[in-house]
Amino acid sequence: MATREIQPPGLPENLIAEIARIARDQNRSVSEVLADAVGRYVKEQQWDALKRYGRNQSAERGLTEADVPTLISDYRKESARSGTSA
Repeated sequence: MATREIQPPGLPENLIAEIARIARDQNRSVSEVLADAVGRYVKEQQWDALKRYGRNQSAERGLTEADVPTLISDYRKESARSGTSA
């Protein structure tokens, strides 16, 4: 697949050429490689947002990493009492 077949705006020529090389090596289209890359980026951003949320919630509650084993144990005990699976 020639690199000139796709010209995403704002991507430098050397990056477009590398994307085209990867696509050829994997017998995929440039569009498939780009879709995969964008999908991974979106998932990474979602994961980062979830980690920020967790850090903020922990800070608001005054929790530290050392509290985690106790919290898990308490949750499991409560789940066992209420009959839900942990």
